[in-house]
Order: sequence, then C-alpha cells, then structure tokens
Amino acid sequence: MAYVGNCFCGAVELQATGEPEAMGYCHCRSCRSWSGGPVNAFSLWKPESIKVTKGAEHLATFQKTDLSQRQYCAKCGGHLMTNHPPLGLIDVFTATLPGLDFKPGVHVNYAETVLPMKDGLPKLRDFPAEFGGSGEAVPE
Repeated sequence: MAYVGNCFCGAVELQATGEPEAMGYCHCRSCRSWSGGPVNAFSLWKPESIKVTKGAEHLATFQKTDLSQRQYCAKCGGHLMTNHPPLGLIDVFTATLPGLDFKPGVHVNYAETVLPMKDGLPKLRDFPAEFGGSGEAVPE
C-alpha cells in the first residue's frame, strides 16, 4: 500500500509505502508546540518506507534536540514529518497522509497531557522502554 501526502501549499509531496510500525498520540510539550494543538497524532515508519517525491528543495529541517529532526515546507511552513534518528523511525504526521486509516494504539508522554482522553488505549508516562522511556503506564 502507498499513501501520498503533501504540505499545506502542495510544493512538497511525499509517499509512505507499506504500513506504519506504530500509530498513536504524543502529549509532550514539544509536539504540542510544534503541531499547534493539544496533542499530536503520529504514525511511525521505517526510513526506507518514506520518500519525498516532489519539492525536496523546499524541505527544511528544525532540530531542537538530538531526538527529533522536524521537517516542514520552507514555502508555506506546512509540517510534514519528524525524523527520530535514535529510534530509527520517521513520524509522518497523520494529517499529512489523508488516505491513512489512523488506528492509534498508544498515548506517549501522557504525564504532560493538557487534553485527557478517555479512549481505553494504554497511556504511558513517557516512552515505551524499548525507545528509552520508563514504559510506565499511567491511569486514564
């Protein structure tokens, strides 16, 4: 399966092939600030599954920490994805891929939430242990 998405103005287009490794919600302050919303919906992909098919010259990167290289369109400012080198995964924001059937499986960084969500999904204080977090669950 291939999913096509683009930035706000359409100058940058990308393709995600296959299926994401995981999908969920991030509640950390950085994701909230970057997305401009109270929570960020993510889909995590192996780097080889993501390809910029148009407008690579307009792709810009902002790196606040070693964990995240946030990528956006330099023309319109539209956010596209975040490369997470230590995890070996790329987060393509689910709004970037309108054809993706978003099926969240987890909430991460829920200790920082400003929008409590009662949906029955696991709520992790920070990250799963396999991604360097505590893996500790917190109540809804």
